[in-house]
Amino acid sequence: MRRLTILLWSLLCLRRHEFRAAGTWMKNNYSGKAWPVQLFLFVGWALHTMWKTIPDALAWVQFDEPVSRTPLWLRDKNPLENYPWQENAQARFPTEAEVVVIGAGFVGAGAAYHWSQHGRSRMVVLEMNEAASGAGGRNAGVVTRGRYYHFVHSTVLKNLQETRPDLSEAERIAIAHQHAQPYVLAGEKSAQLIEDTVKKEKIDCNYVKRGWVWASDEKSKDKPADAQRMGEEVGQTDWIRISSTEAMEFGGVKTPYDAGYSRGTASWHPAKWIWGLLQVALKSSHVEFYSRTKVTAVRDAGEHYEVHTQRGMIRARNVINATESHTALLFKEFHNINIVDQSQAAWGPSDAGTMKEGVALSAPAMFYTHAQRGVLFGSDMSPVADHHAGRNKPSRFITNYVAGSLRQYFGIRKLRVTNEWSGTVGMTSDEFPLIGLQDNKRLYMVGGLAGSGSGVSFLATQFVVFKILDIDCPDYYPEEYFSPRRFFKSEPAGP
Repeated sequence: MRRLTILLWSLLCLRRHEFRAAGTWMKNNYSGKAWPVQLFLFVGWALHTMWKTIPDALAWVQFDEPVSRTPLWLRDKNPLENYPWQENAQARFPTEAEVVVIGAGFVGAGAAYHWSQHGRSRMVVLEMNEAASGAGGRNAGVVTRGRYYHFVHSTVLKNLQETRPDLSEAERIAIAHQHAQPYVLAGEKSAQLIEDTVKKEKIDCNYVKRGWVWASDEKSKDKPADAQRMGEEVGQTDWIRISSTEAMEFGGVKTPYDAGYSRGTASWHPAKWIWGLLQVALKSSHVEFYSRTKVTAVRDAGEHYEVHTQRGMIRARNVINATESHTALLFKEFHNINIVDQSQAAWGPSDAGTMKEGVALSAPAMFYTHAQRGVLFGSDMSPVADHHAGRNKPSRFITNYVAGSLRQYFGIRKLRVTNEWSGTVGMTSDEFPLIGLQDNKRLYMVGGLAGSGSGVSFLATQFVVFKILDIDCPDYYPEEYFSPRRFFKSEPAGP
């Protein structure tokens, strides 16, 4: 009777996003099968989840009433809240700048920091809410190295099979390798730059580098070995295969299969990283920051751009678009190019079972972290409408489902969920970031980071800042792969 009650309750509580997520689940797990077969398999999985997985989880998982929608990382006090008016109610809003940055997340804070180190004129950073209030403050707290070589290669190859049927399979494989090399190299360099900057600036963001364990399942059990083999062939050795015994040793993960392991991945407090970067940047007389300032339009006025806000208009020589999943709301041409994907997470005090602290942990379609004396866990990456960018409306069904896996992987016996939230990221159809000139003048963009913004964005923002300042630097972001304008060409543009 209890299971039947929970099953009926789960069905009655389904909303539009659960059905979106169902489509994502079927696409990821049953691709290649006929539509009726996909639906049959999904219904069987859903009934099993509502009859067994969720009731079993609810026997040992408790939820606060109500559960807070404040993300874990944003529970801490923001030292830059309502900046600068919190401390100076008479602060004057600027009308001129060399650079305006729209957004104060990973990208905006990174741009401010790099400008403070090299710039010699005014940069103004604008944020419609508070610093780190978007994806930068709602994620899993993992400093990824972008994506490992096998993952990038597989993603590009799959896209080429759909978009370039005119090529032979050998040609598509070769192109996939060409794309994977710069992406992985840029992620590696960005991760190292982050580590160096944390140490140099003494940013208190709980940074520790203890790796990332990815637990495979029956369907993906061969992937760790395949990924290591491909990585070794091209000289990328960060991502390796580890045994089930090592998965328990490194991350506390119970799995009967081999796992994947990234030695260079770290964890941190992402909001404190963003706040820390901005605090360092604001020590420079060349950087200004204004929160609660929404940009409503950007107009090309020839030698300058007019950046319109509810506080007034700023004339800027250069603009950096750091709006990520909000991009299409401000720049309509990016509709269906920088696609809005919703993900979600929950956190609560827990015994944590065998889970090792400070290690990034994941399984197919799920992620976990032992952080802040509790457990953070989440899932989902489903497209939503442009106007849903930034929304905070998590699915309890998804939370319950992922919670059910915590005992399977980590033997957790006790969890009280106090915080549950959702967020959005930008995702391109080829899953490569958008880095470089957005127009053919001086409007730059760093976006489409596909959930890897923590580790990818910092070097990307340095690259853009150096371009504006005409400082020589290695070209880690070749236009043919990363340019935002690649989607506006009439001819095929790679993946």
